Amino acid sequence: MAVVAEELVSRTIDLPSGPLEVLQPDYAAELPDDGPIEWAPVAPYWSVLWRSGVALARELDGAPLRDERVVELGCGLALPSIVAARAGASVLATDEAPEALALAERNGSQNGVQLATALGDWSQPDELLRRGPFDVVLAADVLYERRSVAALLALLPRLAPEVWLADPGRPAAAAFLEQAEARWPVETRVRGIVSIHRLRPGASAGRGAGGIGRPRWS
Repeated sequence: MAVVAEELVSRTIDLPSGPLEVLQPDYAAELPDDGPIEWAPVAPYWSVLWRSGVALARELDGAPLRDERVVELGCGLALPSIVAARAGASVLATDEAPEALALAERNGSQNGVQLATALGDWSQPDELLRRGPFDVVLAADVLYERRSVAALLALLPRLAPEVWLADPGRPAAAAFLEQAEARWPVETRVRGIVSIHRLRPGASAGRGAGGIGRPRWS
């Protein structure tokens, strides 16, 4: 995996189980994700510390993931992947940007865990499917574009019986949820501006018969 060439800065994310220290390209460090959801960064999407990634990492912290097989789609800086690995899961972090994967591996090492990585193209998912099946899919702020809706709806049930998807309310997310709720059970928690959805596509992939037995949210 190629080494990230840009200068990097360290960011700290506080979690109940202990802080995460992640590296981020310095050109993106001054782009905090605290404005309207419609904004589009000049920097590559993968390099931004998205509030959805932070929210999903915090939601996952303490989840019973030991010995589970987890895949993150569009991992970027890989916060959710690191939390899952720290909980004892075997994690595959995927992104369409090779630079993101190089930094994801480095961020894993920075936090004492090992992440496997792979390029992820949802329109050509053969390699991703070959690496499965998984127990859980993670995804944070991946619904920038309407064309992603059909691709995700088709892919998710082929990957795992359970999905954790965080989104700050992007327009494409509404279309995705409308169709997902017509197909699968969906539970939602709201964390500030971010909604975290747990979808259960069922037993078409993975070991479980409708999820891996984690308790339902109240």
